[in-house]
Amino acid sequence: MYESDAGLLAPGRAGSPAEATTGDSAFLQAMLDAEAALTRAQSACGLAPADAGRAVTETADADRFDVRDLALRARSGGNPVIPLVADLTAAVPEDARPYVHRGATSQDILDTAAMLVASRTLATVLDDLERAAGEVTRHATTHRDTQMAGRTLTQHAVPTTFGLKAAGWRALILDARDRLTAVRASLPAQLGGAAGTLAAFSAFSTPFVAQEDADGRGEADLLALVAAYARELGLAEPVLPWHTLRTPIADLAGALAFTAGALGKMAADVLTLSRTEIGEVEEEEWGGSSALPHKANPVHATLIAAAARRAPGLAATLYGSLTAEDERPAGAWHAEWEPLRDLLRLVGGAARDGAALAAGLRVVPYAMRENLQLTDGLIVSERLAAVFAGRIGRARAREVLSGAADRARSETADLSDVLFDVLREEPELAGLDLAELTDPTRYTGSAGLLTDRALERR
Repeated sequence: MYESDAGLLAPGRAGSPAEATTGDSAFLQAMLDAEAALTRAQSACGLAPADAGRAVTETADADRFDVRDLALRARSGGNPVIPLVADLTAAVPEDARPYVHRGATSQDILDTAAMLVASRTLATVLDDLERAAGEVTRHATTHRDTQMAGRTLTQHAVPTTFGLKAAGWRALILDARDRLTAVRASLPAQLGGAAGTLAAFSAFSTPFVAQEDADGRGEADLLALVAAYARELGLAEPVLPWHTLRTPIADLAGALAFTAGALGKMAADVLTLSRTEIGEVEEEEWGGSSALPHKANPVHATLIAAAARRAPGLAATLYGSLTAEDERPAGAWHAEWEPLRDLLRLVGGAARDGAALAAGLRVVPYAMRENLQLTDGLIVSERLAAVFAGRIGRARAREVLSGAADRARSETADLSDVLFDVLREEPELAGLDLAELTDPTRYTGSAGLLTDRALERR
């Protein structure tokens, strides 16, 4: 019999903290934690004996249950909570059995477990994002004034600095951090019963809840149960049961997909800049090749890029599940489980690799300086156009520079050499310091100030 999924085809998440917090055992423990918290909350509200909460909590240990057996038995009812409730009920002392899963529906437990798993996983992701941001801050500070070619549509555009590029990576990482922090704080417990009315909790607790009270005491008591349940779990208290109101899942999906893309931007730049013919950065922890002994592959960036490409599709599936019919859906809820776990794993692995990539990134300033000269001065044509326009008008300046650029390319000549001839034909341009105007290291605009401003963000 073959082993279950060990991550053989998922090196991005293999061995990451997110892999541990999203595994089958982790989900099983989260479901058990949800069940135990529900009984404790009912005990705290006087809806169950105090001993019942303690008994269920003591029994709610994933190691006591067979994950594979639960998975196979889940097919009969469509979800794993049904067989788990049966096994948990059988495992607790007899006097506590009536209080296991009392009043709840399967979706209450599985949704709550998903929020617990997400919260626990996001804690590790946020730690890695903080590390990545710290390392990128170091690069932005160190290379504030390290000039390099700015590229647009794959071609040299105007000079920039590596510090500004790194500051941009940092901004995206911090944006991801802020979004995940906000989402994590808002992850809610789920409690509504069969159709989101809490009716079963009222029926099971008639001695405590008086629905007929004119002052509405019964309803308030059940809302107190929801609040107690959320407190027991360390999750947010929901305003409504969200069985078919999937805002929490959609918000989580969006923040995770954004995080993958934010890390993917850094990875995409590293993959481009580390090409053999560019060589402006390189990964310290490079990967080998099974066929080519000389290869030093950018593995961390590659794994992040793979995650960034998969994440939007997974998020799209979760967004599609917003269209959920009735008070509890058939299929829409079930469609969320695997893509949500995959998305948490992808982003967890990408955050781990992002921190490692930033920490081990080697910057090669001399390659950046050499590449600035590849176009023989054409990279500063924007600056020349602005200066020339002030003397001969914009249209004539463009005409002169376009002609000079064509000639420089065709003759493989330096733009400044061609412009010396041009200046003799354009008296209005006499006296310009071409050496200074065509020096790409002197045309980085406000890159340094922009970097400084970006680094002010904590």
